[in-house]
Amino acid sequence: MPSKSIFIVDDHPVNLELAKVLLVLEGYEVHTAADAESALLLLPDLRPDLILMDVQLPGMDGLELARRLKADPLHKNARIVALTAYAMKGDEEKALAAGCDGYMSKPIDTRTFPKTLARFLGGEPDNVDTDA
Repeated sequence: MPSKSIFIVDDHPVNLELAKVLLVLEGYEVHTAADAESALLLLPDLRPDLILMDVQLPGMDGLELARRLKADPLHKNARIVALTAYAMKGDEEKALAAGCDGYMSKPIDTRTFPKTLARFLGGEPDNVDTDA
């Protein structure tokens, strides 16, 4: 089976590296960006199976980036999972309304993170365990 690719957009270097290491160890091809503008420059050359999107990004936030990607014919079918460290009531609904296919709170649980993402990659329902 070919490796699935995951694109991570997160401005926090430690979070970005942790997620990348966990996913590479699981056999995923991983690409990263530290902000929305960099992601927009890199994505035309990539066709990731899943995009992990930090909500609180400098400049353009992750929800605006999700809206732009879903409006772009090249990326409208991209599966996007919003990640946030500041989970508040209503945030999941905002992420889904912006075009995200799912929502996870940080910090990620290193034991369940790869399994949770595998569910998103497998096309299971959007409301998977958000405790990852």
